[in-house]
Amino acid sequence: MELTDLHVFRTVVRAGGVNRAADRLHRVQSSVATRVKNLEEELGVALFLREGRRMRLSPAGRVLLDYAERLLALAGEARDALHDTAPRGVFRLGSMESTAAARLPAPLNEFHVRHPEVSVELHTGDPRQLTAQVLSGELDAALVAEPVSDARLEARVVYEEELVVIAQAGHARIASPRDARKRTLIAFHPGCPYRKLLEDWFARYGVTPERIVELASYHAILGCAVAGMGVALMPRSVLDTYTERSRLSVHALSGKFRAARTLLVWRKEAPQAKVAAFMDILIPGRTETRKNLAKARREKTND
Repeated sequence: MELTDLHVFRTVVRAGGVNRAADRLHRVQSSVATRVKNLEEELGVALFLREGRRMRLSPAGRVLLDYAERLLALAGEARDALHDTAPRGVFRLGSMESTAAARLPAPLNEFHVRHPEVSVELHTGDPRQLTAQVLSGELDAALVAEPVSDARLEARVVYEEELVVIAQAGHARIASPRDARKRTLIAFHPGCPYRKLLEDWFARYGVTPERIVELASYHAILGCAVAGMGVALMPRSVLDTYTERSRLSVHALSGKFRAARTLLVWRKEAPQAKVAAFMDILIPGRTETRKNLAKARREKTND
């Protein structure tokens, strides 16, 4: 049973017959009659009582008409939702833990204020995992560190993080890994981009870490650094949320290790109203974001 058949059936009912329905649908009379007959054969019931040229809705036809009205209305609602510029429903957002902890509380609060009708689900993970979830449709968008090179994704830079090395308070200046008292890395699992940068920083100077302590949260990493277990690398913005910062020493980096950009990524062909609304908050002054995305969608459709 196709929506087109239901539309033809409803039009015949509303028009009061096949001839008038054909005029409204801009189809030939025989085509409309065949559509109705095929629908009756598919359902195994008579939808109309035929008395000469007159057609009256049968009891089964009345039942189907109610469902047809609801199904066609729902299909129209779905079509509108895909092209609507107003955010609605559930916004499934992914984020690296550092970004979620240090950057997102204020933007998410503002999003709730502006769009109280939208429910937000926040999922944390490493960039590879989050990117895969965006591509599979499990997430609407995600905040991940560069690089992102998949051609199926759109990406916008939203943050540039200053990266620093942290160690126990009182540690002498760390200009290179050779200056670290303990060459133990305190980091997340291998999928974390900041762990990769820390490992690359050690490799750049030809220094091999003695060991790597893998932890599941920044608070645990910070606590281990305070205890003098080793060194860690993280965005300076994370330190701003840490109440025991005075018990740490913070060491600036240089060159390519000094900063990392955080991107908001989403699938190119996915409905983007919620993404655009969130980006308007992340990037102040981007009031035209939703209009630009809608225009791009229309141009792509026209192509």
